[in-house]
Amino acid sequence: MGSHLCERLASRNYNVVGVDSFSDYYPVWMKERNTRELADAGVPVERLDLACDKLEGALADAELVFHLAAQPGMAAGVSADAYVRNNLGATHALLEACASYKRRPFLVNISTSSVYGRCATAAETAVPAPISYYGATKLAAEQLALAYGHERGLPVCSTRLFSVYGPRERPEKFYMKLISSILHGEEFPLYDGSQHHKRAYTFVDDAVAGLLAVLDHRDQCAGEIFNIGSDIETTTRRGIEIVEEILGRQARLRLLPPRPGDQSHTRANIDKARTILGFVPHTALADGLNSQIAWYKKRFNC
Repeated sequence: MGSHLCERLASRNYNVVGVDSFSDYYPVWMKERNTRELADAGVPVERLDLACDKLEGALADAELVFHLAAQPGMAAGVSADAYVRNNLGATHALLEACASYKRRPFLVNISTSSVYGRCATAAETAVPAPISYYGATKLAAEQLALAYGHERGLPVCSTRLFSVYGPRERPEKFYMKLISSILHGEEFPLYDGSQHHKRAYTFVDDAVAGLLAVLDHRDQCAGEIFNIGSDIETTTRRGIEIVEEILGRQARLRLLPPRPGDQSHTRANIDKARTILGFVPHTALADGLNSQIAWYKKRFNC
């Protein structure tokens, strides 16, 4: 999603600099290809690890900082230490760097619906109850960012995104893996029971529009939290069917044991974002998946 946001900011004539550690959580060559595309759009990307590298050069004279860097998802084999380092520690280092400037940038922290826990359908005032290392560390990072607003006067806003999908999606995410498995005739691993989960899938263009709306309403957003996502839910089973219908092929499902920490129901309550930001997602799931599949076929010559 970060590359989409960079492109949109550049199209608005902002001077944009991307930062990425190029970790091997997924193939580095995919990130490097995205980086080349960003360079073509006039966006340089610096190779920096927020948790340990000096950030002053990248942040010099910054007016805005969108913080999307994180240890994502609930992948097997990722330790609790990695989530703490890459979500909480990296956020702390970035906040310290931003707060050290006399003219402090406006920071938009990108959080997640996973902070709500198993059921993510509530408004921003609900008490969070994360059930995964990912959700817990993202919540801690969000609260730390807001604390920097109170303690250090750093203008901060946090946005909780809901199941973003679309072109350039990470390869281990649901729709990317599903599309790939069907097109290549491979089995698709499905966690038992997840076919009945309800999800509010958010097309990447709608998510980016929500972040840009924060930019356009900075005075109203400092110290606030916003849900950014779709308020139309569908089942995982129906999502699989839509992809099958678009491709004209059936998925070969392989059931796996249920995954600990998985959410059973998400739907973005966007009343606050709609009222303050004018945020309204427009992309129906079938339309978004059509776009993602067309991109995938072109990118991977399928």
